[in-house]
Amino acid sequence: MSKLTDVPKRILIGRALRSDRLGETLLPKRIALPVFASDPLSSVAYAPGEVLLVLSIAGVSAYHFSPWIALAVVVLMFTVVASYRQNVHAYPSGGGDYEVANTNLGPKAGLTVASALLVDYVLTVAVSISSGIENLGSAIPFVVEHKVACAVAVVVLLTLMNLRGVKESGKLFAIPTYVFVVGVFTMVAWGAFRGLVLDDTMRAPTADYTIKAEHQGLAGFALFFLMLRAFSSGCAALTGVEAISNGVPAFRKPKSRNAATTLAAMGLLAVTMFCGIIVLALVTDVRMAENPAVDLLSNGVAVGSDYVQNPVISQVAEAVFGKGTFLFVVLAAATALVLFLAANTAYNGFPVLGSILAQDRYLPRQLHTRGDRLAFSNGIVLLAGAASLLIIVYDADSTRLIQLYIVGVFVSFTLSQTGMVRHWNRHLATETDPAERRRMVRSRAINTFGAFFTGLVLVVVLVTKFTHGAWVALLGMVIFYGVMSAIRRHYDGVSDELAAPEGPSDDSVRPSRVHSVLLISKIHRPTLRALAYAKLMRSDTLEALTVNVDPAETKALRAEWERRGIDVPLKVLDSPYREVTRPVIEYVKSLRRESPRDAVSVIIPEYVVGHWYEQLLHNQSALRLKGRLLFTPGVMVTSVPYQLQSSEVAKKRARKRQDWNAPGSVRRGPAGEGRPKEASGKGSAGSPDTPGPDSPGPQA
Repeated sequence: MSKLTDVPKRILIGRALRSDRLGETLLPKRIALPVFASDPLSSVAYAPGEVLLVLSIAGVSAYHFSPWIALAVVVLMFTVVASYRQNVHAYPSGGGDYEVANTNLGPKAGLTVASALLVDYVLTVAVSISSGIENLGSAIPFVVEHKVACAVAVVVLLTLMNLRGVKESGKLFAIPTYVFVVGVFTMVAWGAFRGLVLDDTMRAPTADYTIKAEHQGLAGFALFFLMLRAFSSGCAALTGVEAISNGVPAFRKPKSRNAATTLAAMGLLAVTMFCGIIVLALVTDVRMAENPAVDLLSNGVAVGSDYVQNPVISQVAEAVFGKGTFLFVVLAAATALVLFLAANTAYNGFPVLGSILAQDRYLPRQLHTRGDRLAFSNGIVLLAGAASLLIIVYDADSTRLIQLYIVGVFVSFTLSQTGMVRHWNRHLATETDPAERRRMVRSRAINTFGAFFTGLVLVVVLVTKFTHGAWVALLGMVIFYGVMSAIRRHYDGVSDELAAPEGPSDDSVRPSRVHSVLLISKIHRPTLRALAYAKLMRSDTLEALTVNVDPAETKALRAEWERRGIDVPLKVLDSPYREVTRPVIEYVKSLRRESPRDAVSVIIPEYVVGHWYEQLLHNQSALRLKGRLLFTPGVMVTSVPYQLQSSEVAKKRARKRQDWNAPGSVRRGPAGEGRPKEASGKGSAGSPDTPGPDSPGPQA
């Protein structure tokens, strides 16, 4: 089966890479920016719209508060970016918020941060792809009609791209991300030129619509609460900032400095685009409503359920460039594409964090190992599965999904910055160099302000979004926390049990005797081979064992045994209910009860067939017996294989395949340029490697 999947696997994700080529996958800043910052950069496509949607509850008159909300988001963005620049210098190992909280605030805080980030990464994929589908659907009706299927298809496509490796996926993502950034800046600059220099009147397609306010004349606390809710929605522009601190190991050297530079560039680009779109939305009179079918009115009449409310960025682009123009089409296409690719931030953050958590025994160990392309393949696949499930459950509706959003990221922001304050306090207690102390005091002040501000925003987010869906994200965090705690307890318990004692123990004492039991059903070649092997073992006691299911067959077996003169006693177990497994298990346990210090070796002859479907027809009783005997202490199980003709044919086919390389599996160069052939890591035919209980599982 592994050979059958090798060809499509190599075509889809490329040839396997040697471990010593990990350095070749590291990212320069120009590639790291779209890889790790595509989420906050692309969020400007929907974050301004979320602000206006919330404000529309109070009617168009509330729109004039949007610049102040945008200013608050800008201050928060610069605060978070400045704070995380301290993080990447202090903790460049890639643990990010989890490592900061775990080291300075304790394991419980670290696990809380990890749970929040894992939930947020899954939501990042679901929200980004759902939003991208909605943007694309405004131009292609088929996408809207089948948006769940299309969204899941995009998840699968992104998963395959990321399985090819961080550097390759980064190159693929760089062009549309930069086209989007250039397109937005061009739109802002051209809009400013038309408005300020040419004095043109730019009007959005919804400029003539009116909004039926759900709550007229809000004032006092109600208005303040509405503004806080709009601010919390606008904070979606900050999601993904933490991914750079988790991805520091993926940067080229000097890693910390390159990561900090990328952070600063990302923050500057994101806030400029966010503010520019908000201003242009106000200038072009964009109208948005939470329930456009009812609350958006054209000539005093509701637009109805057939109306499709285009995102703010699409409406602004139509007002600035003109509908159907080249720049409008380019920006619309780049926006939809970059929203899909924004999920790449999570595809790089989730697997790395999962690997670190697996190393700390909070997640299965399979998440710690790298796949063929030196990416954390199991983590990528797990993220894709969880995001697809969310998309299906929420019908790929970004408005519903975004209510679950940003809770987790602000939990991690707050705990991480609090941990950094503790970090600087600890170092200041021992540092004596005045220049270094001044730097630490400055860094501590930045992180202190960051902890206070993000903590305040976290409270706002929880209060304003809890009943709108944030409770689902909190529930997800609790579930992740509980599951990871249980996994850690399991691994700790297993580790304690397996720890080798310093002195003598029962495990190091030789058994008094070895009692070998050869299981047989009839006399044939596999039985004779297993019998010869059992005699070679020179056990203290050797006996053959069969179960009497059919008296006639048992009688014939006994007669054949005596006719051949086999000098091994044959024991027959009665089974009135025609069971095979239970009588053998009970007999083996009785041997252990009679002589607890003896070891019992159960020898089972097995056929080796050449096709997977043939395996279904053989060895089922042996498989059940081995599974049950695993739970019997003091019992060893030995399988004696006998290769049938079909297995020999399969072995020849395997040898031929070893001499043939799948497309892309080997990179050939000019003659004379020797290159060592990379080990395939496959077991030989007929004897596949079987992973133990603690070994990593297979990766894509």
